[in-house]
Amino acid sequence: MAARFKDLVMDAVDHQSLADWWCTALGYERRQPPAGYSEQPREWPVPIYDPAGAGPLIWFTPVTEPKTVKNRMHLDVFGNTDELLALGATLVRRRDGQIGWDIMSDPEGNEFCVFDPKPRSVHR
Repeated sequence: MAARFKDLVMDAVDHQSLADWWCTALGYERRQPPAGYSEQPREWPVPIYDPAGAGPLIWFTPVTEPKTVKNRMHLDVFGNTDELLALGATLVRRRDGQIGWDIMSDPEGNEFCVFDPKPRSVHR
């Protein structure tokens, strides 16, 4: 094995706000510095994690340039499209006869796909 999965990393112009948005959308929390360490400077990347331990660690890294083209990689999530719209996501394409999921974008334009919620025992 040449490599194994570690974390996801997403670039963001306002990495602080986007990290908070995804925390709200996914039920994640910001990872706090280890005991004995002070708060991280606001310009440092922000890690968020799934408190249930089921999802990957996601880092939001600051960049100066806005997103300009389609993602080469994106997130797929189980969720409710209307709730995500209410949080500030944008609907890019509604599910139809060709696709069985909604395509959305987060507040910085990063696309993600939303699938109907499945029972907890179904992983894929």
